Amino acid sequence: MGKHKPPKPPSGRTNLASCIVATVFLIFVVIVVLIVYFTVFKPKDVNLTVNAIQLPTFSVANGTVNFTFSQYVTVLNPNRAVFTHYDSSLQLLYAGSQVGFMFIPAGKIAAGKSQYMAATFSVQSFPLSVNQPLNVGPTVTDGLSGFRVGPTMEIESRLEMAGRVRVLHFFSHHVDASAECRVAISVSDGSVLGFHC
Repeated sequence: MGKHKPPKPPSGRTNLASCIVATVFLIFVVIVVLIVYFTVFKPKDVNLTVNAIQLPTFSVANGTVNFTFSQYVTVLNPNRAVFTHYDSSLQLLYAGSQVGFMFIPAGKIAAGKSQYMAATFSVQSFPLSVNQPLNVGPTVTDGLSGFRVGPTMEIESRLEMAGRVRVLHFFSHHVDASAECRVAISVSDGSVLGFHC
């Protein structure tokens, strides 16, 4: 009968070639994952759009003003992952001093979706500033008779949202978004004459 020789163990060159092929394959996979992450799943900041600002109640007495402030915002999450927000707030300033503040509760906004938020809070009485003169608006005319918009005051609202987007349940991206608006208010009746963000 014929003798069969036992197979020779693989040589060192064969082992080295296998390791090189496996390493090249792993590097290729990592590069493809990074390309997909930075092109398709790249985290983006959320977009804040202030839709409306209202003062449902407003009163002026003895040089002090008191009102309720309402701000309506749309938050758009352009990411392909859920945006989880926390540590968010709405701050109201008059003549450089804070006159109102509200924490915004934590929450989640689904991927590619918009969420509408409303914040309403009462502002404690504060004196009309001597440093910030009340502006008298321009004469607005309808062609027959003109009328003048009375004295106005200006406040500033600052909405700040912080949160994170977790992409593919592995990569986490911190997101900060803010919207600052200047609001012109008629002192005579508390109507919002306009705002610019």
